[in-house]
Amino acid sequence: MATPGQGFEPASGDGPPPPEAGRAAQLRTAYEGLLQIRRLVNGPAGTAVPAPWELRLMTRAVALVLEASGLPASAQDAEGLRTRTGYRLAASGDGRVEVTWLGPPGGGAAAEEQERLTACAAALEPLGWVCLLYRGPRRRRFLEVEAPAAS
Repeated sequence: MATPGQGFEPASGDGPPPPEAGRAAQLRTAYEGLLQIRRLVNGPAGTAVPAPWELRLMTRAVALVLEASGLPASAQDAEGLRTRTGYRLAASGDGRVEVTWLGPPGGGAAAEEQERLTACAAALEPLGWVCLLYRGPRRRRFLEVEAPAAS
């Protein structure tokens, strides 16, 4: 992720919730910028596949799409305790991003994770991301997001 203070930073689900003031306009501008870059650099594929910068900064690109789609990001307080239910992104280190659905203890995030992760995939797949839903440790589900195969 980029250094805070250097332009719009999409919510990743870690840390405090982003400030609300002016966020909707900034988000709209950032998302429209993503689509415009895709139109300019992807030739005939246009907005249907990620642009090269998205492949280099996958976590940031995926976060931007999820936030722009209206899905909530999880959040944490200063002690690292979850304060809000939503998606959380983490780079897996092998060119993939893992999306989990987390919330405060006892908040019911586990019960809604399949439905909400499916909604995350529905937001990402039309933009060319490949999404696979898995069941991991303690039977918790997670979504693995990767770039489309090169043609």
